[in-house]
Amino acid sequence: MKRAILTGASSGIGAALARELSRRGYALALLARRGDLLRELASELPESQAIECDVADAASVKSAVEKAGGVFDLAIANAGVGIHTPAHKFDIANAETMVRVNILGTMYLFDAVIPKMIERGSGRFAGVASIAGLRGLPTTSVYSATKAFMQAFLEASRIELLSYGVGVTIVNPGFVATPMTEKNRFKMPFLMTAEEAARVIADGLEHGDRVIEFPRPMSLLMRTVRLIPDAIYERAVAPYSRRKVVKS
Repeated sequence: MKRAILTGASSGIGAALARELSRRGYALALLARRGDLLRELASELPESQAIECDVADAASVKSAVEKAGGVFDLAIANAGVGIHTPAHKFDIANAETMVRVNILGTMYLFDAVIPKMIERGSGRFAGVASIAGLRGLPTTSVYSATKAFMQAFLEASRIELLSYGVGVTIVNPGFVATPMTEKNRFKMPFLMTAEEAARVIADGLEHGDRVIEFPRPMSLLMRTVRLIPDAIYERAVAPYSRRKVVKS
């Protein structure tokens, strides 16, 4: 039986992805801080283990990986947080929280599982970044930056680990209906359910995709936006610079 470890598994994309991977025959190690929700989810899924873990703490992640057995066919750094960060009211505490969870949380899991994958010459590491990381978005500067970091880190790591038989996948969702995005005060374009997102992610992982980016209309839009000159981009997005946004 294939084994997977998944952070941020207690709700949202993480919980939906846990259910989807379980249906596809994976034994799961489910990691999150909210132990009650995690244990409830694990009780629904065969061959699943709930392990309370703070991804922003390296020792906690290492301990959780060891408790789960240490060897996995698939590891998914899904835990993430997005906080409204307007530049004129910059909050360093919120910024640090996003850096610890989104960036360090990804690297802590990477550090804990990659050596065994290299040793075995097989395995796949996936990080759930975001389409928001493709360009700096007003009011979500830190969130966008952390997701851009993940994309660059995972892309470089993918190239380096090819010769070791280890795959690396970048997951870039658009808007997904989760407890995080329900705080948004605007109509989210191309909104998907967490279950739809989980199926797309699981399909891409099974195919060994380098990048899983969805929904396609949002992906094409943001890929096009990356090509727009800075001056034009600034004028286009300036009206949105004061709205309250929390990305998925």
